[in-house]
Amino acid sequence: MTDSTLSRDQSLTDQAKGKSEEMIYPIWLLFNPKHPAVRHYIWTPVLAEIQDLVYRELRKRIDSSKIYTRFAVSDSSIVPNTLNWWDAKVAAEIADFRELASLHKPKILISFGAFPFEFLRRVYAMKPEKGPKSWGTTNLGDEFVKSIEHFDLNKTNIFPLLRRVVESDKYIDDPDYTDKYFKYVGTNIARRIIEHKDQLNIWMD
Repeated sequence: MTDSTLSRDQSLTDQAKGKSEEMIYPIWLLFNPKHPAVRHYIWTPVLAEIQDLVYRELRKRIDSSKIYTRFAVSDSSIVPNTLNWWDAKVAAEIADFRELASLHKPKILISFGAFPFEFLRRVYAMKPEKGPKSWGTTNLGDEFVKSIEHFDLNKTNIFPLLRRVVESDKYIDDPDYTDKYFKYVGTNIARRIIEHKDQLNIWMD
């Protein structure tokens, strides 16, 4: 692991402890600390698709420094698995995140993979509670579509993205979109951002 990777990971860990001025911004990203590389190989191409459509429509660029990025929990060892299932330490992190989200009221929360999505569902007391294994590719895809269709800037919107994309993971059937996952989710998120451009403080000066 390079020094720069260690530095980025430490920054994400600090942010998971609430140590970031970026929380004032309306878009938050939430990652599983067991998979820090997702920030590069999922979010980077999705952001590129968002930036492409935003620029073509608005001739503007999103300032990526105005996006709050963090791990769901500060310690990867407490991420739930079959032997360690949503224990008190995770509950405490959920409570801490709930307090931060209630204070700053992000407009868009983007999660990556099953655990961060279920973490957010519990932050916002969505029922029924489920284990991360309940959120496979198809279910996460269905939840993303629902979030796009019911987007409302008067509340926090949760967009669940996949942690990894493989050829067999395709769930996109709409012929108006390509079968490329990054294009699909990036375009849909970009359209919601464009619709509410004046209410989102995310633009380059």
